[in-house]
Amino acid sequence: MITVAPQHLNLRPGQKVLDLGCGEGRHCIHLMITDAVDIYGIDLCFDDVRTASGRAESFSSPEYAKGRLLFGVANGLQLPFANACFDVVICSEVLEHIGEYQALLAEIDRVLKPSGIFAATVPAYFPEWLCWQLSDAYHQVEGGHIRIFRERELRESIEALGHRYFARHKAHALHAPYWWLKCLFWNKPESRLVAAYHRLLVWDLMKQPVATRVVEKLLNPVLGKSLALYFVKAHRAVRQLPAGVKNP
Repeated sequence: MITVAPQHLNLRPGQKVLDLGCGEGRHCIHLMITDAVDIYGIDLCFDDVRTASGRAESFSSPEYAKGRLLFGVANGLQLPFANACFDVVICSEVLEHIGEYQALLAEIDRVLKPSGIFAATVPAYFPEWLCWQLSDAYHQVEGGHIRIFRERELRESIEALGHRYFARHKAHALHAPYWWLKCLFWNKPESRLVAAYHRLLVWDLMKQPVATRVVEKLLNPVLGKSLALYFVKAHRAVRQLPAGVKNP
């Protein structure tokens, strides 16, 4: 289950992609399978990177993989990469965890090439706000969410670096009620209702029936758990956007 929409990344063979805060590898493994690009999955958590590496191993043979994938452990505020070396940067469900998120955005800007694509996703405002209202523990756990972004706030923070916004969408509407239930019954981890809804989500992920896909697509604009924003890094003198990317 990925949050970023690959069609907005304008991927071409041989490009270099950074998945910053890759977690257990959902985006970078997906791209390794679907596109002939070089992907770097970077995270601060060694255990998550180890899990991601193990998962990727099952798909690394030429039978499955079109691209190449390399994992590493690094601090997103001090990336071990040269200036302007990536064609695409993905930062999915990370910024809400970072105190000085503007510094992370600046580091992303540093390693992204001019005309490169930046995809950022964060929890959407209303579903996340409701989680905070239902449970303090939800956002007070170690490593948890420390802020709720408003779309305009995040967009303006990225545009201030000289990036041009060109697309947006919301995703995972069916997951929002699960987290509301989980927060409501935070002190009752054995809740049958939470367990039943989790089984529904797993079933939906594995089977992907048409009915739930249609329902989620209809609900995403209102109840989507995640907000995704897409930008292109402009040259100082912008002439045109990359092929396939429309002006906002």
